[in-house]
Amino acid sequence: MSFKPHFRALLGSSALVAASALPGFATELHILHFNDFHSRIEPISRYNSTCSAEDDAEGKCFGGAARLYTLVTQMRSAIEAEGGNVLVLDAGDASQGSLFYTTYGGQAEADLLERIGLDAMAVGNHEFDLGPDGLAVFLDTVSFPILSSNLDVSGAEQLAGRVAPYTIVEEGDMRIGIVSALATDTVETSSPGPTVLFEDEIEALTAAVAELQEQGAAPIIALTHVGYRMDQEIAAAVPGLAAVVGGHSHTFLSASDPSRQGPYPTWVDTEAGSMVPVVTAGAFGKYLGHLVLELDDEMNVVYASGDAITINSEVEPDAEVLEWVASLAGPIDEMRNQPVAETSAMIEGDRAVCRQMECSMGTLVADAMLARTADQGVTIAIQNGGGLRASIDEGMVTMGEVYTVLPFQNTLATFQLTGADVVAALENGVSQLEDGAGRFAQVAGLHYTFDPAAEAGSRVSDVMVQSGDEWVPIDPAATYGVVTNDYMRNGGDGYAIFRDSGMNAYDFGPDLADVLAAYLQENAPYEPYTDGRITRLGE
Repeated sequence: MSFKPHFRALLGSSALVAASALPGFATELHILHFNDFHSRIEPISRYNSTCSAEDDAEGKCFGGAARLYTLVTQMRSAIEAEGGNVLVLDAGDASQGSLFYTTYGGQAEADLLERIGLDAMAVGNHEFDLGPDGLAVFLDTVSFPILSSNLDVSGAEQLAGRVAPYTIVEEGDMRIGIVSALATDTVETSSPGPTVLFEDEIEALTAAVAELQEQGAAPIIALTHVGYRMDQEIAAAVPGLAAVVGGHSHTFLSASDPSRQGPYPTWVDTEAGSMVPVVTAGAFGKYLGHLVLELDDEMNVVYASGDAITINSEVEPDAEVLEWVASLAGPIDEMRNQPVAETSAMIEGDRAVCRQMECSMGTLVADAMLARTADQGVTIAIQNGGGLRASIDEGMVTMGEVYTVLPFQNTLATFQLTGADVVAALENGVSQLEDGAGRFAQVAGLHYTFDPAAEAGSRVSDVMVQSGDEWVPIDPAATYGVVTNDYMRNGGDGYAIFRDSGMNAYDFGPDLADVLAAYLQENAPYEPYTDGRITRLGE
């Protein structure tokens, strides 16, 4: 199959696109995919926050609904025009991350996906940020199947019978099976509630694949929202998969970009002796993945190629979608364009940093939390790195940027905790470093050291608290005043110890975004910094 020069330039020279299926191969299947859009309805900057109109006009922006729509639509049409087979898949987490989600509760994202016209979508953990009602918005809006093989939603009235374990897509001579799985720790990272039950990902997918095989489906694609590491485990352990198309960890795989976090596709050896390609396409609508599977007569994968395409200014935004975006943006423009304060340098909020070590955004947010509650006897602030969703570039900070960093509408929560429980909480924070989990603890009023090479549960050492002008070892038996956000205080991101052991808790403080904005104003012009409050050994 050949593409027009425009698409060849976007794909890069490493993407292999043949005039037809390669010699000896029966069928070629193209999969266009994206994941973790996170409500980036408007174009984003290189820091993943909303890009200014001026920078967009200068070609400095990426993604946005109108560009994503253009590229998917044009590539799908080009493939189909030359007789090719194509699927368009979303690996979950369309929800949460900008004022469009805060304002419209998922409706804008659902409307966009319906415009694009997917073949299937995986349930992401953030589709549950507004509880089962949040996922119901998508189910009420879209005509394509929304999948999760390891969810039991029969007890949730809004969802019962509406989330399928799998689907079969008729494409050319193929009956393509699509199965899905959602990370089981969603009960800690979002708000599915007690009526949504989770099964083991690998066990559920294995059963779903077997059912599809009984129905004659082939090839079978796993469309998952479990993260890159777990995707590879699934590829190795679940028999009968042709490919895994994933999301959740925001991993950027590429066949051509040296900044990649892994190869596109990533080949995984299976327990049966075959190999399965795994792909995922970054996040925030910045990339569109294009996987090409070459299949034999039995629909087995004999070759796979492709790349993640950067959705930059070379992609012309669709005019109709641009008009739609503008209509949605109108009601929120005045508030988000409100200036807050100047910053003298970029404030680092990238997840690759803030979920692994001290970052300047984590320092800023924790400092702001502690400053707001210090007169209440609070001496320790703990903020999850996963709650920080973007960086802020140098110059004027707007309220819209603040809400992009802190989009969850979390409120300050204060309570008391023993020193021993504080240390246990820090252990939770570094317990899933390998997965880039959002529970990593950014702090104020604390210093701590951790060893990523040590066994989880025994990684933290040298925890110090401030006493006057000095830093002293934390006293396991002493009681300390702590501030966090209400999500963590109620057990989110594995912080069950806050929920179960916190004393004199109060979860209804001001919105964390408002706290941050006020702190920036009080400390303007703000100078970002880190000061060594978190030490990562082995660096």
